[in-house]
Amino acid sequence: MAPPRPSGPAHPMQPFTVHEGLVAPLDRANVDTDAIIPKQFLKSIKRSGFGPNLFDEWRYLDRGEPGADNARRPLNPDFVLNLPRYKGASVLLARRNFGCGSSREHAPWALADFGFRALIAPSYADIFYNNCFKNGLLPIVLPDSAVDRLFADVAAFPGFRLVIDLPAQTVATTDGSLVVPFEVDPFRKHCLQHGLDDIGLTLQHADVIRAFEAKRLAEQPWLQ
Repeated sequence: MAPPRPSGPAHPMQPFTVHEGLVAPLDRANVDTDAIIPKQFLKSIKRSGFGPNLFDEWRYLDRGEPGADNARRPLNPDFVLNLPRYKGASVLLARRNFGCGSSREHAPWALADFGFRALIAPSYADIFYNNCFKNGLLPIVLPDSAVDRLFADVAAFPGFRLVIDLPAQTVATTDGSLVVPFEVDPFRKHCLQHGLDDIGLTLQHADVIRAFEAKRLAEQPWLQ
């Protein structure tokens, strides 16, 4: 009997190299994971389908429940992601300690499913920060002064966009008038650039795994 082939993830990570995107400002510190995706939506482990309930308690005026028709729910007209000028935003600007609270991986799933590719903040909760890289999101740490400048620019210029260059490790305005470097771990950078999550990293060695399994079956057929 042939050894089983390792299978890939249902939703492979999209490689991240250079991304230009509209910026949405979430001017709040200490945004926890229950605010990012409330606990009643954690029943699924499919990685997808969480975007409509991102920041659910802030986006809608009623309480959200799994399976509800979000198109029929009343929107909060004052919440930033409901404003027309930020429709289609793919870069989220936030304040300190973003992603604090419980360690649910559904939080980066919801952000990615909504359409965000990168986050910018002065700091993140450690577990959330690690989970972002594992799910194709780039969480950029910039100094408070740079974040303050970006909040001011977003407010002043409708349609404000940023160019995020992961290979060069820079955040820049589209006209190049502001270029800010950022740090990123080399291994995490490699994984993001090549669209590799933990399963993808393992599958790079699929031939070795299959050879090992074939040898094990030949030597110990009673274990099949």
